[in-house]
Amino acid sequence: MATLSAFSSPTSWPSPNPNPITDSGFHSHSDPSHTVNSESSLPHDHDQPNEANIHAYPLHTSPQSPSPSSQLPVSLLHLTFNQDQVCFVAGTDYGLRVYNCDPFCERFRRDFDRRGGIGVAEMLFKCNLFAVVGGGPDPQYPSNKVMIWDDHQSRFIGELTMRSVVRALRLRGDRIVVVLEHKVWVYNFADLKVLQEIETIANPKGLCAVSYSAGSMVLVCPGLHKGHVRVEYYASNRTKFIEAHASTIACLALTSDGQLLATASTKGTLVRVFNTVDGTLLREVRRGADRAVIYSLAFSSAAEWLAVSSDKGTVHVFSLKANSGSSGNDKSRSSLGGNLATTSSNSSLSFFRGVLPKYFNSEWSVAQFHLLETSQYIVAFGHQKNTVIILGMDGSFYRCQFDPVNGGEMIQLEYHNFLKLEQAS
Repeated sequence: MATLSAFSSPTSWPSPNPNPITDSGFHSHSDPSHTVNSESSLPHDHDQPNEANIHAYPLHTSPQSPSPSSQLPVSLLHLTFNQDQVCFVAGTDYGLRVYNCDPFCERFRRDFDRRGGIGVAEMLFKCNLFAVVGGGPDPQYPSNKVMIWDDHQSRFIGELTMRSVVRALRLRGDRIVVVLEHKVWVYNFADLKVLQEIETIANPKGLCAVSYSAGSMVLVCPGLHKGHVRVEYYASNRTKFIEAHASTIACLALTSDGQLLATASTKGTLVRVFNTVDGTLLREVRRGADRAVIYSLAFSSAAEWLAVSSDKGTVHVFSLKANSGSSGNDKSRSSLGGNLATTSSNSSLSFFRGVLPKYFNSEWSVAQFHLLETSQYIVAFGHQKNTVIILGMDGSFYRCQFDPVNGGEMIQLEYHNFLKLEQAS
């Protein structure tokens, strides 16, 4: 199967400002030209709110000569989907690459003149703004420094220097979330001012998720106790703690509107779905009977399906539709319906309203896809109906389709090795 490739010429990324100023123990550029503010050229995507008064610029996609790294082995250090799963970002030991999911192609790459790794990267929807952190054995930037890159201007427009290693980043049009091992920091995107400091239990994986649909942000992260998840509702200035598991939280995911939360523990056998508003357990699904490491969880856009990837080399798809469960009795179903009766018909919770008990026996997956167990995989739902996108740290890209009625083994529709596009005919 042929692959598509389109990328810009390699760019020498500028070095960060060596003399940042201190802001509540953290740093941003002292040079006003590098400060992110409401008058800056931050990008605005039509799918996100315009809190930061940002402007739209397309990603550079003009084909040019291959970069120097195309002649050398490239290793992946980081892999993530953007907020709406239209693109995905790969941090490598040479720089940054962005790929389109449908149709699959390389959108562009930014490689360094010399080898330098990007260990954490986050893309803001489909526009030209990125936040990156150095990583790998030869990091380009310190692992405690967040660099904000504007690809339209081809320069860094801001930076945040933390007191410890940055584990993860989350971006919205109005917020930047920086995840450390024991803290989560929330910044205003327009001026990089600190809005909130959240303490967590040890969080080496940088577990954190934020809602990205229009409206006030919902944020979830580990709490201060094992197995607990903290939910921040910024619209109502309210904090909720959910006792999700007896074991340590290993993975979590949030719907785009922030109303549904999926969690898995280090045991890796069960995945639970909660209502973030009141902490109600809505669903429990079973990945398997043996312990496993859960790599990723993903809701479909309308929260009808939940996908799970693990170190067992299998991606599972579970149905979250109201009529998919056979457990529970009518009395218990109607009792929960009263609690969710006020839920908006277009929200994630509309699938659960009035039909699910507070708790019932776990359900098994509807569909599965089997992979090599030698790599880590993350998963998201494709924009084509009943499709799943699977990305591997070995450079693999799979598009698969599942049968929503009969289930069973998914059909592979497409495969690429996105680290070897320049070798394709």
